[in-house]
Amino acid sequence: MKLPKPIQRGESWRIIVTFEKKRYSITRDSAKECELWAIDKLSELRTNKKAIAQGEKPAYPFRELCAKYYQEHGRHMKSARTINFKIKNIDRIAPNLADKSIYDFKPTDIAEWRNNRKKEVKVATLRNEHAIYSAVFTYAMKELFLIESNVWHSVTMPGKEKSRSQRITDEDQAKMLEALSWDGTTTPETSRHYVAWAFLFALETAMRQGEILAMKKQDIKDGFVHLPMTKNGESRNVPLSKEAKRLLSLLPKTNKQLVSLDKDRCCATWVRAKKRAGLPHINFHDSRHEAITRMVKVRKLPVEVLAKITGHKTISMLVNTYYNPDAQDLVEMFNDSENSENVEL
Repeated sequence: MKLPKPIQRGESWRIIVTFEKKRYSITRDSAKECELWAIDKLSELRTNKKAIAQGEKPAYPFRELCAKYYQEHGRHMKSARTINFKIKNIDRIAPNLADKSIYDFKPTDIAEWRNNRKKEVKVATLRNEHAIYSAVFTYAMKELFLIESNVWHSVTMPGKEKSRSQRITDEDQAKMLEALSWDGTTTPETSRHYVAWAFLFALETAMRQGEILAMKKQDIKDGFVHLPMTKNGESRNVPLSKEAKRLLSLLPKTNKQLVSLDKDRCCATWVRAKKRAGLPHINFHDSRHEAITRMVKVRKLPVEVLAKITGHKTISMLVNTYYNPDAQDLVEMFNDSENSENVEL
């Protein structure tokens, strides 16, 4: 069979192969990659046909299923970056599963992986990896109809770890700004400046890092920022405090993308800065915990209003995970409520 020629489309190349009146295609960065894929694909199709005719299930390595899942489904998801990382690094993350045929997976294989991986990473990481690889099998079951059940569902994962309750003090905030070389009053110019700006903006709005980095000029409205797409798949509106408006006024007026920074650079810059500041235990996402706790303490927002601002669909998640008052906060709020009752009487 004559191999078809790859077709260039912009900066990418695409090739289409036909086998028994069915078309298969792929997009790659170069014509050579397309040709190599086409050779492998045709060989795979011919081998599978022969195996099926003999009543056998052809081997389907887990790594190949993962790659197909990402190309067809995973890369379109909000968590595409994480999914791609877990799939690209499958040899390191799941060495006993990568080349195993999906038809040969047994619960004991996954349990062995779980027990080994638990010694290397935190429970949250393990649970995340299990969820991604399980989703790959669900895709094979419900979209490709290759298997009848998902073996990953038969293996128990460790329970969730206790949620983080890390607060960010005024001293922590000052140390991070110093480590990022920004005074909080001038127009951001460098990557460090923009990370510092995003950190302060997060403390005012309780927005996630990705939401801040994705903001565009047209998203800023009168008194609020409109987020057209968020982690939970819905849009939401976030009110802007006076401080948040001040921070926005510092950004260059010509920026279509308000924060000139991608997520990889933001994360790398943050990690280096917190080491310089002597705060290795502080995560950027802790700013969301701190902002939510401050909103309750200072603005006395009802939980249902707060949930609309933060985008939480589950009130228990908001209250039990992101609202982290210390003992003194609770004492002050309790005393304030007593004073209010006395005034009313």
